[in-house]
Amino acid sequence: MLTDDQLAQFDRDGFLAIPDFFTQEKAEQLKARADELLQQFDLEGHPMTQFSTGENKAHIGDDYFLDSGDKVRYFFEEGAFDDKGNLIKPKERAINKIGHGLHMHDPLYAEISLNAKMAGLARQLGFESPRVLQSMIICKQPSIGGKVPSHQDSTFLYTEPLSAKGFWFALEDCTPDNGCLSFIPGSHKDVPVTKRFVRSEGGGTTFIGDDSVIDESKYVEVPVKRGTLVLIHGSVVHKSTPNLSNLSRFIYTFHVIEGNAHYDKDNWLQAAPNTEFTLLA
Repeated sequence: MLTDDQLAQFDRDGFLAIPDFFTQEKAEQLKARADELLQQFDLEGHPMTQFSTGENKAHIGDDYFLDSGDKVRYFFEEGAFDDKGNLIKPKERAINKIGHGLHMHDPLYAEISLNAKMAGLARQLGFESPRVLQSMIICKQPSIGGKVPSHQDSTFLYTEPLSAKGFWFALEDCTPDNGCLSFIPGSHKDVPVTKRFVRSEGGGTTFIGDDSVIDESKYVEVPVKRGTLVLIHGSVVHKSTPNLSNLSRFIYTFHVIEGNAHYDKDNWLQAAPNTEFTLLA
């Protein structure tokens, strides 16, 4: 459980890195399972959906993506293709992420996501009815792992009142070379969430609203070792650089929202019809 000092640090900074939160053996098991999923992944019939941050091209928005909230689906790195759209990397080295319902379908990832320890952490962070969604492995592949620009998680998982928190598990060492996280400490208190990622009326997705003005000089890199859990406030501004190294940077993450808050029907990720997001109890 979190100490008073850790809770105070999370409240102050908007993020908290907890080294050795899970064992090296568990990290190895989770990474091995991720490798197994990549090996088992079949290219046959795949729409070759690429994950884009929206900086240089339209953000991802096909049905394969939009219907992934309760499924295990595979999204490619943009750098895995040449200019003509041909895959130029082995499939195991081409995937950006696997998601977004791992906690619902994979026993090993369900085990680390849905347990009394996680439920206790969520309660300490102020949740009354914590709901798990958007669980995924992010691979950050060697040499082509794309950068993630400055963002706030509540842009993507908007509730009223704001409630999103991220639980981010380092399955490998995360360094400045392979794309560790960077945060603007305290930005969850003074940078409002003014932008949202939503479903478009005509299909697909779009951003609405404007980016808040941020001071890039305030960023702090947060390298962490394998076995670290990073808690991320939904309003804290963070990013990660490209992975130009020869080492991957595998992590697993899921998000939690308050079940008693209003979850907007325009959010890109929606529960399947006649279902609710997973209760963390």
